[in-house]
Amino acid sequence: MENQQGKNKKKLWGGRFSQTTNEMVEKFSASEHFDRRLYSQDILGSQAHARMLARCGVISPEDAERIVSGLQDIKLAIENKSFDWKPELEDVHMNIEKALTDAIGEAGGRLHTARSRNDQVATDLRMFVREQIFLIDRLLAGLQGAFIHQAREHLGLVMPGFTHLQKAQPVLWSHHMLAYFQMFRRDRLRLRDCLGRVNILPLGSAALAGTDFEIDRFMTARELGFDDISANSLDAVSDRDFAIEFVFVLSVIMMHLSRLSEELVIWTSSEFSYVELPDEFCTGSSIMPQKKNPDVPELVRGKTGRVYGHLIGLLTLLKGLPLAYNRDLQEDKEALFDALDTCSACLNITKFLVAGMKPREDRLADDSRTGFLTATDLADYLVKKGVPFRQAHEIVGKAVAKCLASKKELTDLTLSELQSLHPEIDEDVFRVLDVRGSVDSRKCPGGTGTIPVKDQLHEAERWLADFRLT
Repeated sequence: MENQQGKNKKKLWGGRFSQTTNEMVEKFSASEHFDRRLYSQDILGSQAHARMLARCGVISPEDAERIVSGLQDIKLAIENKSFDWKPELEDVHMNIEKALTDAIGEAGGRLHTARSRNDQVATDLRMFVREQIFLIDRLLAGLQGAFIHQAREHLGLVMPGFTHLQKAQPVLWSHHMLAYFQMFRRDRLRLRDCLGRVNILPLGSAALAGTDFEIDRFMTARELGFDDISANSLDAVSDRDFAIEFVFVLSVIMMHLSRLSEELVIWTSSEFSYVELPDEFCTGSSIMPQKKNPDVPELVRGKTGRVYGHLIGLLTLLKGLPLAYNRDLQEDKEALFDALDTCSACLNITKFLVAGMKPREDRLADDSRTGFLTATDLADYLVKKGVPFRQAHEIVGKAVAKCLASKKELTDLTLSELQSLHPEIDEDVFRVLDVRGSVDSRKCPGGTGTIPVKDQLHEAERWLADFRLT
């Protein structure tokens, strides 16, 4: 009767083991089905390592040439989907190395000189994250461009600004759009900071203690585009801070996308009706024919928790690991990959959603005339007449109470009614109570006035054109 734990298969672990690996263990520990995504980085790293070994006289130039050429053939086979992945070989690294040895013979067995899978996978992962930082940055730039388009297209449009989801003061639509530009600007700056800590080469640290071969780590770093080499081999093979930091940045990006999504869900409701989303980014109801549901923002909002979960998972994964490498670290990749894929998909679709949405100008204009949006302006007006602010605040509060009792807006009050609140009020008060006058009075840098918003827009366009990660 066959052992209930499954048949054993030959595992190529050299001469240390007297028994072959159990099939269940092979399946449980295999990672090639997801870490094959690192094939390109693994091959590039191996080619650079082989050239460096030859330059340092550790292997012959002829062997290095065969290794580099053989690896290039394997890369083409993977990209052509003709490569035979073998789960029993456990991971992307062993699959590629075994295929190389099968193809070029003894020379392939020399590739792993002066390195370990520990520093190999750390190198591959850093190269992968580095590439993805540039991808996410490009997606962020595209989304920023969509907000600039909205700001420029509707420059001058007034809308209610909110605090506590209650009407507060009038602002320009462009000011609101540029607020999101600034959010994603910070995200791009965070990516640049993250890149500096990602771009450190661990290769040459070997398993944990470095290598006794005379190698040139700086040559490998230069060839692979790294800024520097790792300073401590124990730390280098067990460090995943860079992956956690990257997923943290992705989580902040998703938080910003979720805030935007929440506003779009609110703004597209019939209660607000501030924005019309493109039909192609919405769906209907299976039972209610009148519905137009903002599915994309809702899904982005929901997927934010998924990315947060991966961040917590990575932090938890690392929290109990002693130095140096531990097999637990195999669990970093699926979390990283899914967080990346989720965030990049959300950024890409949100760019098109923002670019295609249309503010409902009549509705925004009507809603800006209600809710006492210029109450603060009236208080400021009294202050300029010499009334202490706290006293002015109380006077305007009474004016609002009077309006609520009579179902009026501040702009509906007559001059005599306003003067009954304070004798210093004069006819020029009506310019203050107008929402356009309120907006235009906010001339301080960073404010919602037309002049500072135009300045913000020009600066945003300049920054978008000039910003580079490196």
